[in-house]
Amino acid sequence: MPISAHGRHPLRLALLAAATGAIALTSGCATAGKKGRDTPYVARDVDSLYMIAKESLDKGDSKTAGALFDEVERQHPYSPWARRAELMSAFSYYVARDYTKSIQASQRFLSIHPGNKDAPYAYYLVALCYYEQISDVTRDQKITDQAKTALTEVIRRYPTTPYAEDAKLKLDLVNDHLAGKEMEIGRFYERSGKWLAAQLRFRNVISNYQTTSHTPEALYRMVETNLAIGIPEEAEKNAAVLGSNYPGSKWYQKAFKLMKRYAPNTKAS
Repeated sequence: MPISAHGRHPLRLALLAAATGAIALTSGCATAGKKGRDTPYVARDVDSLYMIAKESLDKGDSKTAGALFDEVERQHPYSPWARRAELMSAFSYYVARDYTKSIQASQRFLSIHPGNKDAPYAYYLVALCYYEQISDVTRDQKITDQAKTALTEVIRRYPTTPYAEDAKLKLDLVNDHLAGKEMEIGRFYERSGKWLAAQLRFRNVISNYQTTSHTPEALYRMVETNLAIGIPEEAEKNAAVLGSNYPGSKWYQKAFKLMKRYAPNTKAS
């Protein structure tokens, strides 16, 4: 099942909004500059510049907000606002769907403040940026692999946080997506009569993605390919596993019919 690159799940937004709200707290005494002058390149005091960036984000101009938060850090690198601005920049670029800049800003924050209390948020934001870019299974899956790595890192580092809980849900979808890609390639090889190449793909699904929705079909395809290359004993083993774990699935019914037709003397038939 393809994962949408643009669907923003409510839990995801709630996590981001809560964390960003805490980061975005201001002193309340800053004032915005005149209209038309609110560019990222005008030197301003840190309070005013941060407030202008926050107002741009609130108005929905997230890309400008990201650039303005970058200016807070650039113009006032030693201010307490600089740390907040780094994460607000990352969040703003995420909202603008400029995922490359969001990842860069998050990673810059982590390189400077690795032990900061907001580090889990930064790791989570990196994972979301990769996750949002996952394409359908017919395309290269490099981004999907990067999303899996980033989500796994969130879970490994911060297992008790809400970020880890959401990452676990997304990781299940990512694994299902990667398994779907393996199945697509395996089916292509099978149609081409490249039985062994197909089996490598199906076996990978069974071994590495056994909790996904693609496992029953992968077992059935192993039955098919083993029968095709004349190894009914191996086909029988896969049919037995399929029947034991997925007895009510359509793939077991199909495998049972195949075994009955092409290997009638085996137990699986």
